[in-house]
Amino acid sequence: MDPAIIFFGFGVGFLVGLTGMGGGSLMTPLLILVFGIKPVTAIGTDIFYAAVTKTAGGWRHLKLKTVNMPLTWWMAAGSVPSAIAGVWVLDILKERLGDDLDETVFAMLAACLLVVGAITLLRSLFLAGKITEREDFEIHLRHKIAAVAIGATTGFVIGLSSAGSGTVIAIMLIAVYRLTPQKVVGTDVFHAAILLWAAGVAHIFSGNVDFALAGNILLGSVPGVILGSNMSVKWPQGLLRTALGLVLIAAGVALLSKADQTLVPYALAVAGVSFAALFGIQFLLRKEVEEDPDEQAAIERAIAVSVLGDEIPRDAALEAELARSSPSAREPALTRDS
Repeated sequence: MDPAIIFFGFGVGFLVGLTGMGGGSLMTPLLILVFGIKPVTAIGTDIFYAAVTKTAGGWRHLKLKTVNMPLTWWMAAGSVPSAIAGVWVLDILKERLGDDLDETVFAMLAACLLVVGAITLLRSLFLAGKITEREDFEIHLRHKIAAVAIGATTGFVIGLSSAGSGTVIAIMLIAVYRLTPQKVVGTDVFHAAILLWAAGVAHIFSGNVDFALAGNILLGSVPGVILGSNMSVKWPQGLLRTALGLVLIAAGVALLSKADQTLVPYALAVAGVSFAALFGIQFLLRKEVEEDPDEQAAIERAIAVSVLGDEIPRDAALEAELARSSPSAREPALTRDS
């Protein structure tokens, strides 16, 4: 039993419970930078422990009916084989690069952390309050294709690096499918459990999982997640996610300093292009929403979500404010002015 790893596991679990993101993105660099764990072992062990915790969370969300099951299965159709492919590529790199693998993994993981950190900032600073939410929707062919593509992309990255299972998919569920916060969290967690078990089993067969290390992490992370979840409604989610994004970017920069310096420009280029693409998506979505006045009521609610967290207190003052901001409430005033 390692008290330090248990303590850090508790801290990471607490942040995951508070914000719903950051588990793999934080734990893997901590294991590498603080405890000196070999990168491949850190990635495999982190994925295995995350699979266990996500399974418990996914089962809870399934019982609460906050999981969009059709969307989950279509994402899994892309993510499961891609995650296994990511582990396979990591095995090939391990065989061919030998002692040089660590510096290469540092560069890949740093690029992933920079992208995930930028996505987290994008979500907390720019995306919140810009998209109309919907509880459910009819899934057409374009939704299925997008789900498979999202799953395939994130699955490969997670199998290769362990980073981004919550953050990347969550922002895609918000930006592409406009799900409510509850459905975003439930669908993301349930799908992540499927994806992480696929990647975790592949890493077990590859010999990349330290079960004793995973056990120590779980001893701390499980109570941390429970405590963080219970306190999440009392903490400002926007501020927490902004801080988390900055921490992830800092971790990415720290890993870059350990990477093969010839790979650093490529890592930065990948991170920059990915962030530019996601920022472009956000800009187009914001422009579309601004051109549709009927979406303002939902925007007001989304702003409240970004400030107060996913659980909005339904007191009389807030209900009155939301009612005043709705299109139906504004219609008489417009009629009188005309």
